[in-house]
Amino acid sequence: MIVQTRILVFLLIFFLYPLFLRALPSETLQTSAGETLELTFRALEPGEIILAALKENPNLEKVTIRFLGKKYLLENNAIAGLPFALIGLDLNLKPKSYLMKISVDKKDGSREDIWKRIVVLAKEFPIKKLWVKEEFVTPPPEVQERIQREAEILEAVYSVPSAEWLGEGEFVLPFSGEAAPNFGERRIYNNLPRSIHTGVDIEAPLGAPICASNSGKVVLASDMYFSGKTVIIDHGLGLFTFYCHFSKIKVKRGEQIKKGEVIGLAGATGRATGPHLHWGVKIFESRVDPFALLSLVLR
Repeated sequence: MIVQTRILVFLLIFFLYPLFLRALPSETLQTSAGETLELTFRALEPGEIILAALKENPNLEKVTIRFLGKKYLLENNAIAGLPFALIGLDLNLKPKSYLMKISVDKKDGSREDIWKRIVVLAKEFPIKKLWVKEEFVTPPPEVQERIQREAEILEAVYSVPSAEWLGEGEFVLPFSGEAAPNFGERRIYNNLPRSIHTGVDIEAPLGAPICASNSGKVVLASDMYFSGKTVIIDHGLGLFTFYCHFSKIKVKRGEQIKKGEVIGLAGATGRATGPHLHWGVKIFESRVDPFALLSLVLR
C-alpha cells in the first residue's frame, strides 16, 4: 500500500510539475520614485494580449499608456481596485519593434515618462481548405446590401465599449468541447481564398448550451449572414467576446449577464460546415486569440 502511494505521488509530481513552471512572462517598469507597472503576456506575437497592471501606490494619480495608436488610462481609484488595461496585438500586426510610452502622473503634480520597446515576433498561421454552400463564398447580389449593413452594425458595436470593467475575475471556456487550434487560420473556401479565422472553433453538438465566458453587457444578439445567430458581449475596457453559429439565441441586446450564464444553443447557422461554436475575442480593433485571454489572471 505504501509503495503504491509513493508511485502515485511520483506520477502526480512527474506530470503536474511542468504546470507549476508555466508562469507567464512579465516585465516590471519602475519610475525614479518607485511607482511600478507590470506588463504580463503569454507571448509577444500577433494575436496576443498584454496585461498592463498598476502596483498599489498612494502617491500615484494615474498612468497613461500610448501604444499602437491607442491610449489607455489607468487611474488610481481605491474604490475600483488596482487599475489595469488590456492591450491587443492584432493577428495581422507586422513583426517589428514598437515603442510604448508610459506617462506617470503623481499626486504632487509631477510627471515622468517611460519609454518601453516592445519587439513583436513573427508567427506562422495555418492554411485550411473548406467546402461550404456557394452563396457563402460568392454571395448573390440580393444579399450584398444585407452584408454591408451588418458590417456597419458590427463597426458601430465595437466603436462604443464600456469605459468600466464589467468582468468578474478570469475568463472561462464557454463550452467544454474540444477546441481546435485554428485561430488566425487562412481559409480557402471552395478553392477560393476568402477570410482569416479570427476565433477558435469548439466542438459542440446541436442544441448544446453555450455560456458567457465572463460577465458583461450583451451588445448584439442577432442573425447575421456569415456568422449566423450571433451574440457579442462587452466586458469593458475595449474587450468584447463573440459567439457564432447558434441554433437559438437565449439573451437580448442590452441585457446584463453573468459569467457562466447560458446565452445560446450551439448550431450551424451562417457559414458553417456543421454544428460547433465559433468563439472570438476583440480588444478595440485588435483580433486576438481567445486562449491568450484565458491565460491571464484578471481581478
